[in-house]
Amino acid sequence: MAEFDTIAKHLIHTYPADFVRFALQRDDLEVLDIIDTEQPTVETHRTDSLIRVRLGDGEEALVHHEFQTTDSSPPMPRRMAGYVGRGIEQYGLPFCSIVLYLRPAAGRSDPGHYLQERHGFRILVQYQVIRLSELEGQRMLDEGPSGLLPFAPLMQRPAGLDAEAWLRRCVQATEAVVAEAVKIDLLGGLAILSGLEYGSATIRSILSEEGLMDAIMRESSFAQYIIEQGMEQGMEQGMEQGIEQGIEQGERKSTLEAIVEVLEIRFGLSTAHPLADRIAAIDDVPRLKQLHRAAIQMPTLEAFRRLLDADE
Repeated sequence: MAEFDTIAKHLIHTYPADFVRFALQRDDLEVLDIIDTEQPTVETHRTDSLIRVRLGDGEEALVHHEFQTTDSSPPMPRRMAGYVGRGIEQYGLPFCSIVLYLRPAAGRSDPGHYLQERHGFRILVQYQVIRLSELEGQRMLDEGPSGLLPFAPLMQRPAGLDAEAWLRRCVQATEAVVAEAVKIDLLGGLAILSGLEYGSATIRSILSEEGLMDAIMRESSFAQYIIEQGMEQGMEQGMEQGIEQGIEQGERKSTLEAIVEVLEIRFGLSTAHPLADRIAAIDDVPRLKQLHRAAIQMPTLEAFRRLLDADE
């Protein structure tokens, strides 16, 4: 999901100290460098973010972040073992690895380690797993200005607050605590990341009620990115429709990937299976959401196929 990865990486590279403090839960550190993350191997591998820091005791370390919207293939423990091993080999520094799962359904089975115990050899690589849906979102808002504020709508909302009211609170809190120089950019990132959990109409309505939609479209680098993607796909209806179409496109891609993921886990569906192509051809987001629920509930892949046939 390129648009969400791009925004998450932009945020961490713009506000690296915020992310490192959040991951390590300590303030006594200094960001020294953001490292070019392309690692030269037989096949090129690129980590999402690699930050060199100096801790309060003077020791240097590398802090590695991976952002995930779905479960990984190959499995995340294997990927992280590779990233950690290559990082230690290349840089020779202590390595702190974190995986941030942006969607509630992602990463539920991630154990936070790679473990091999075979033939008398034991290999253990540990990393931190952060599932945003399990974090208290209100705490993020209460802690004040941070490059992580755009992720708050994906976090756990306070008891008794419905989803729309929580999104509105996140928008209002970000607008209130962030300096003018970065406010619009963070709100633009918040608007697009929210597309992982909220419909585009809801996001647009709240931003418009708060008088922010026009400013985000004009000034936010994130909005410009989405608009440009929409223009490349032939959506030249102007800036306002461009950003709306961009958010809707992100929502559609997110749901498509979720359906294929469920079918892969439950029934072994491969991306080369004809059913995957048929699902990918569906444009209607509400219909895709219905199919996602059906993929979770159907007893067999054949039953899911018959449901798909009935709609055509």
